Amino acid sequence: MRNVNASDLSLVANTIRGLAMDGVQRANSGHPGQPMGMADVAAVLWLGYLNHCPAKPDWENRDRFVLSAGHGSMLLYSLLHLAGYDLPMEELIKFRQTGSRTPGHPEFGHTPGVETTTGPLGQGCGNAVGMALAERMLADQFNTSDFRPIDHYTYVICGDGDLMEGISHEAFSMAGHLKLNKLIVFFDSNNITIEGSTSLACSDDFKKRFQGYNWNVIEIDAHDYEQIEKAIRKAKRSKEKPTIVICNSHIGKGSPNKVDTAKVHGEPLGEDEVKLTKLNLDLPADTHFYVPDKVRELFDARYNKMVRLVSKWKRQFQKYSAMHVVKAELWKRHFEDVLPDDLAEHLPEFEVGKALATRSASGKVIQGMAKALPQLVGGSADLAPSTKTLIEDAESVGPGAFEGRNLHFGIREHAMCSLMNGMALHGGFRVFGATFFVFSDYCRPALRLAALMGLPVIYIFTHDSFFVGEDGPTHQPVEQAAALRCIPNMTVIRPGDPTETGMAWMAALENKTGPTALLLTRQNLDVIDRSKYPCASNLKKGAYTLWQSGEGRVDLVLIATGSEVNLALAAAKRLGKECNVRVVSMPSWELFDAQPPSYKDEVLPPGCKERLAIEAGCAQGWDKYVGDHGGILAMAGFGASGPYKELAEKYGYTVDNVVKRGKEILRGHHH
Repeated sequence: MRNVNASDLSLVANTIRGLAMDGVQRANSGHPGQPMGMADVAAVLWLGYLNHCPAKPDWENRDRFVLSAGHGSMLLYSLLHLAGYDLPMEELIKFRQTGSRTPGHPEFGHTPGVETTTGPLGQGCGNAVGMALAERMLADQFNTSDFRPIDHYTYVICGDGDLMEGISHEAFSMAGHLKLNKLIVFFDSNNITIEGSTSLACSDDFKKRFQGYNWNVIEIDAHDYEQIEKAIRKAKRSKEKPTIVICNSHIGKGSPNKVDTAKVHGEPLGEDEVKLTKLNLDLPADTHFYVPDKVRELFDARYNKMVRLVSKWKRQFQKYSAMHVVKAELWKRHFEDVLPDDLAEHLPEFEVGKALATRSASGKVIQGMAKALPQLVGGSADLAPSTKTLIEDAESVGPGAFEGRNLHFGIREHAMCSLMNGMALHGGFRVFGATFFVFSDYCRPALRLAALMGLPVIYIFTHDSFFVGEDGPTHQPVEQAAALRCIPNMTVIRPGDPTETGMAWMAALENKTGPTALLLTRQNLDVIDRSKYPCASNLKKGAYTLWQSGEGRVDLVLIATGSEVNLALAAAKRLGKECNVRVVSMPSWELFDAQPPSYKDEVLPPGCKERLAIEAGCAQGWDKYVGDHGGILAMAGFGASGPYKELAEKYGYTVDNVVKRGKEILRGHHH
């Protein structure tokens, strides 16, 4: 054995088992089985192979460790504590308690050393592929013959549940295609799920499945240190393929009565069984959260070795920076996501009188942003020609070709968004991904996690309403805007014309504390003449007064988003002959809600209760802005297949109908 002898590894693994049992028992909830089953693999990996530095958790060239099976969080917390991260023993004792740093599932940004939020099964698999992809792309960008500042591995522990979820199929298929050879997955194959044996619902041949994905497959006994060690070394030698190590393990290993049972998966062992298990593992039966000195020494030695490794890297990086000045400057732009002061000057000009779909406007904006921001990369779930997201003058990323900027996710919307999260977590890139808005449903679990983790990813959702037309209701989003708006920390922007689209991109790039979704049209929209109307940069406030027919007290407010802004404007010009009508463009609820109350009252005067909201989606949520006296022109059901102008008539998105609805509100007839 090259690194640590077997008896020491066994002591470390049993210590981890003890900590996991005690944490779950004290919380009286949690999952002891997986940490006990994978403790041997984890001990070998963390003491002998995982390069990371608890003293500098954000070191760019660290290996990434992802516990995709996040319910086994006590395994990760035990390792982080022993490795020397800022996670003291009292936090392990407070496992799953309010306010502790050891929540039930690992949370990025909450606990030092946690690389990503996991628990929704399969997400960690997708994130890890994103991390491995970012590593390859940065390596191609920055490594030179004299120094390789980016050269690390992504290690994953996943379980049967992760591999049943559809997202793991999408993500791992893509990893095999891209030949991400520095991705190493340890599959905790223990044949147990909550309901019982995996044979209740699954009889996949995992070897064949991963060979079919073009992976390197190794099978081992998860409790044999020599086999574990050999597997890791072999996996690290793989040049062309990612590796899955099928770890045949015993869930709850060490427990005399509960090993290999469904019970041990997701509930405490019970005081008596904990004692018996400790005796069985040569741990003191009556001592809780016990860590022998020898285990501390082993992890301290590893800690010191890692500190030296990082110091060496830093020295080499300083030399490299002096030799490669351009690369060093680029590095800063990539890793700090620097936005130049003159970014807005890279926005295209849109000519008044030339109508343009906001998806096409966004395509033009992307070209300007890509020139200004070398860190900006992105792609589409096989829809770049439709979503207008291809970066011109840039190569495609593919197997063995990672210097490009255009990502091809294939028809894998869910994996796309999970990979985007992984790339953002890895650092070094600002990522966007695109698909039709209706398919945001396929992305949702990853969108939610991006919001929870505060990741600055950008979604381009095009074909944003029934105005998609002939493709019909399957492709016409109705409820999706409401569904996105109810995700906390998600910023949704639906620009009203090409100039607002440029500003929507600016707002998205400036938002570094959460994801932004841009909702864009398939159909052409008129360019609003900004020499006559307020500046499009008002978009950043979420809503603004676009036009008003007269002075003084406002009689009626029309609030619209996206393609309905032009409609509201046309209707207001007719209504304005009879009353003082105001048109408010409201591209983003979230940006508007963040404004001071004085500004909100300025845009939506509290004295004017007569309001009509117009949006080609469902009504949910709009009552917040229109109040009890207002109305909402929204979709009551799904769309239909037909030319979009005929559908606009059918659903009442016409000037005549908006005028009629406006007059009804003025007369006090509300819907």
